Amino acid sequence: MRLKILCLSNGHGEDIIALRILQALQKHPHSPEIAVFPLVGEGQAFSQLATAPTIGPVQRMPSGGFIYMDGREFLRDIKGGLIQLTLAQFKAIRSWARAQKESGEDCAILAVGDIVPLLFAWLSGLPYVFVGTAKSEYHLRDENGLLRRKFGTWESWSGSVYLPWERWLMSRPRCRAVFPRDALTAEFLEKFGIPACNLGNPMMDGLSPTPSAPVFYGPDAELREQERPIAIALLPGSRAPEAYANWQVIVGAVGGILSVMGDRKLLFLGAIYSELNLEALRPVLESSSWRQVGEIREQRREGSILRPPVSSPAEIGQKSPNLLLPLTFVRGKAMMILSHNSFKDCASEADLAIAMAGTATEQFVGLGKPAIAIPGKGPQFTEAFAETQSRLLGPSLILVKNPAEVAGAIQSLLREPDRLQLIAENGFRRMGKPGAAARIADCLMQRLIKVNF
Repeated sequence: MRLKILCLSNGHGEDIIALRILQALQKHPHSPEIAVFPLVGEGQAFSQLATAPTIGPVQRMPSGGFIYMDGREFLRDIKGGLIQLTLAQFKAIRSWARAQKESGEDCAILAVGDIVPLLFAWLSGLPYVFVGTAKSEYHLRDENGLLRRKFGTWESWSGSVYLPWERWLMSRPRCRAVFPRDALTAEFLEKFGIPACNLGNPMMDGLSPTPSAPVFYGPDAELREQERPIAIALLPGSRAPEAYANWQVIVGAVGGILSVMGDRKLLFLGAIYSELNLEALRPVLESSSWRQVGEIREQRREGSILRPPVSSPAEIGQKSPNLLLPLTFVRGKAMMILSHNSFKDCASEADLAIAMAGTATEQFVGLGKPAIAIPGKGPQFTEAFAETQSRLLGPSLILVKNPAEVAGAIQSLLREPDRLQLIAENGFRRMGKPGAAARIADCLMQRLIKVNF
């Protein structure tokens, strides 16, 4: 009898992680029948699954899913029908579970996100597994112990970033497996008798970190470092209108970089979310003395902070089939390229990032590269969010107070090769190796088939 799985997720990033796991499940020798239920937003990511019906009502809320960062956003969602939607979703989940039981079907819940899908999974009465995307022990501690907190220490009162009621849900007999986002979190959950499996973070799937090499040592290392172009990824986030406000802040930081590093060849790579309008970014650049040039279709800058060129540094204009460049601007020796759907290529090419984003920042750091974050006005990327993210990512994320401090942070990084090596190792450790979705899918099927067949 074929296993049926209902996937619950609560957010755009969670939908992407769930999608990768579901795609891996569809390739499994005993591939289950899949249904989905995005609890936040409309779940557009799941349109990539050919046969995966949505079992209940979906609705985009005014907050976009960021209600935990701002009480005003929560009130907007309440007025927008959040309570009614949640009740309708709960009824749809119970109805699906009841229908499968009455038909004698083997079924289970895959919950991806935080306590909301986890709670719904438990309330369904079915076996379930949980992929925890929102929390990490790194929010509270690193391998050396508890961290100092700027915004309070209440989270550590129960001995784990996961609170007692969350741990209770994860320790129920019907919870067959828990997949935390990193090894440190898995280690702590295991201490509470929770079936935690450290299999990596699906956020890194499809992104290939480049191993570092001892390139800073040699008679011409300093000369090569001074001559080669530096590539900097620009990550303003994905949510309008916040991303446009973040872009103004980032452009201000870029201006500061040019004022102190204008003698270097600089390549800025704007990885712009597909739903944002590239043309809306142009006025800010033009007011900052950037000039658009004719269409350039391909661009590659060889070498990086950890991985300089094998021979001589490549010129900024060297061709490559990897990076499509819709809009190109120049200012002095610097070039800036803005493009949609290019995060993977931009992240691969860049030495470091100026970041005001959530998931994209974590993925970039997972490639072993440093990111510099500037707090914005929100609702997502606020000072509190940036501080939380800096604890999650450790030394890989350099948090500055304002755009003027970015140039100094970059200069400091360029002078400290040992620090860059530490950052690379830290990023790999905290975000894990690619291929997590397939590993989770295999483990999930083993746990559920063992129970149901």
